[in-house]
Amino acid sequence: MKFKKLSSLFLAMTIASSAVLTGCSSSSEKGESGVKGSNSTELIWYMIGTPQQDQAKVMEEVNKYTSEKIGVTIDLRMIDWGDYGQKMQVVTSSGEPFDICFGTDYSLNAEKGSYLKLNDLLDSHGKDMKEAINPLFMEGASINGELYGIPANKEVAQQMVWVFNERMAKEAGVFEEMQTVKTLEELEPVLDTVVAKFPKLEMPIITGANTVPYMPYDFILGDAMPFGISLDGDTSKIVNIYEQEDIKNTLHTLRRFQEKGFIYKEAATDAKSTDMRVENWFVRKEQYAPGAGEQWTENAGYKLAYTEIHEPLTTNVSVTGSIMSVSASSKNPEKAVEFLNLLNTDEYLRNLLDRGIEDVHYTTNDDGTITKTKDSERFSLPSWAVGNVFITKNYDTDAKDRIEQYKEFNDKAVASPALGFYVDYSALKNEVAAISSIVQEYKPLLFTGTVQDVNKTLDELNQKLDKAGIDKVISTMQSQYDTWRAEQQ
Repeated sequence: MKFKKLSSLFLAMTIASSAVLTGCSSSSEKGESGVKGSNSTELIWYMIGTPQQDQAKVMEEVNKYTSEKIGVTIDLRMIDWGDYGQKMQVVTSSGEPFDICFGTDYSLNAEKGSYLKLNDLLDSHGKDMKEAINPLFMEGASINGELYGIPANKEVAQQMVWVFNERMAKEAGVFEEMQTVKTLEELEPVLDTVVAKFPKLEMPIITGANTVPYMPYDFILGDAMPFGISLDGDTSKIVNIYEQEDIKNTLHTLRRFQEKGFIYKEAATDAKSTDMRVENWFVRKEQYAPGAGEQWTENAGYKLAYTEIHEPLTTNVSVTGSIMSVSASSKNPEKAVEFLNLLNTDEYLRNLLDRGIEDVHYTTNDDGTITKTKDSERFSLPSWAVGNVFITKNYDTDAKDRIEQYKEFNDKAVASPALGFYVDYSALKNEVAAISSIVQEYKPLLFTGTVQDVNKTLDELNQKLDKAGIDKVISTMQSQYDTWRAEQQ
């Protein structure tokens, strides 16, 4: 990929800024979210991630603090990873009142009116976080000049890597080979060797209903939709990825993986747990961030290694991939923004909602780092998803040069040719909704290698997409993209 490097200003500012539903766990449903006797405003916050054992205990401390600071208590409703997108789609579509959510399909929900415009509220109730968060994150998340969410202040780019079991790799004699693997095709002979060495291995490669392999495209409207701009080919055209030869080859490779037993047969329905702590897999695709390698090994409880699939790439998704949005149905949008303002600027609150309670989930060392206790696993929200990561405490297992690692990572980042381009599809909502529904029907089957005849299935998919109006959508997108590209000259 030969794209422009991110500006030094962008990178400098990134570092400078450092200075109800089944399957969802709700604190207040157990009567433990609010502060008794308070006159605080309760906010409903939907968050992605596994419901935590000590959620009620931590939220009691959170609510004591936020009630005193800003007159707010939080009803935190956790929805597990595999269910979050679908269940939040139900919540937003139904018009159910809530206040804050971890944003998914950001541009889609913004265009649909599910998320509130925040420009004015940011100026009136979020001035502190506006100063704390790199303004280029805010600009990157703006759609036609309007902000619909508060991005997490973190690494600016995305990078996919292969994470693999170091012990298995060494015992199978493929550790060195894994250091150079980029593509699925390059991974195939490695997996042949690993499976021969470990014939009872349950999941040689992790995949499932909601996972996709790395594909060298910038996905307009996200990888749940078929619209992409090639990163290795013509960067001036928006295409249907399911008509592209490289994607067809990828799908054929995944079918071979299924036939060889590299992918377990029920993967399309997520029938088995893919918990990293269970040593029943060899390799998986993950998104890298500075410090992730150490964290993966710590979380797993055994040594994991990783190898880069591509260089760090800054896209609209990397800017908005971790974002908190305020619901258009919120009855208290001002208080919602006040809470987000506090979350992104108050070190105590940020660490409480991430690391947990001091002397319960961690202890503090003389050098200012923290050490996990035996109860640390009882509360651990996904740090990258909560908010400003630059005010989180360092674990004693973190690299001491964590901030420098962020700078080095961002220094290597390249910008997607479509960075900053958002589609206005207000006149295409029916077509986009129909296309989304069709893709969701086929995507898990194709990307787990479940379909027996890839070519036939692709023909069926593309015929349905044609009938749903994909040509009209791509034509409209292309016209907007052409105009936007001309304005960037």
